[in-house]
Amino acid sequence: MAPAFKDKIPLNIAILTISDTRTLETDTSGDYLYEQAQVAGHQVLDRQICLDDIYMIRALVSDWIANKSIHVILTTGGTGFSGRDSTPEALMPLFDKQIEGFGELFRHISLDDIGTSTVQSRALAGLANNTVIFCLPGSTGACRTGWEGILSEQLDSTHRPCNFVSHTLAGSGDDQS
Repeated sequence: MAPAFKDKIPLNIAILTISDTRTLETDTSGDYLYEQAQVAGHQVLDRQICLDDIYMIRALVSDWIANKSIHVILTTGGTGFSGRDSTPEALMPLFDKQIEGFGELFRHISLDDIGTSTVQSRALAGLANNTVIFCLPGSTGACRTGWEGILSEQLDSTHRPCNFVSHTLAGSGDDQS
């Protein structure tokens, strides 16, 4: 029996794992985000793995941003300080608006788990063409922190006092409010 999502508006999500080493078989972070999105009643329309290359990341995410069917993009990986970590550099130029509070809150929540190492996280989020984009670190634990601490509520149309659902549906023709 499928769970009931009374008054909940399901979103269409794309998931991108940014890694030079992971495959679909070894992508535990992408698996986690995929499973949580489905449990929450959302539909995953696409899931891909991309090398940590600014232009490859930007091209793929740009296609998703232009697709009116995709409301949310979740990325995992490429947010650290290693030589090839380039998710912020790839995606910030695409944002119409940056969601500064996401990175701040993510690092605050992460402090309990990883201590001061949280300052090395460059987790970020933004809005582009009515698509909300959340960029999480590559570890499954970080994806769990982001999902359980922020995303599960902010992607829930019933969460009050506010959530991102109405922003993602603006202009998509899917506005059900």
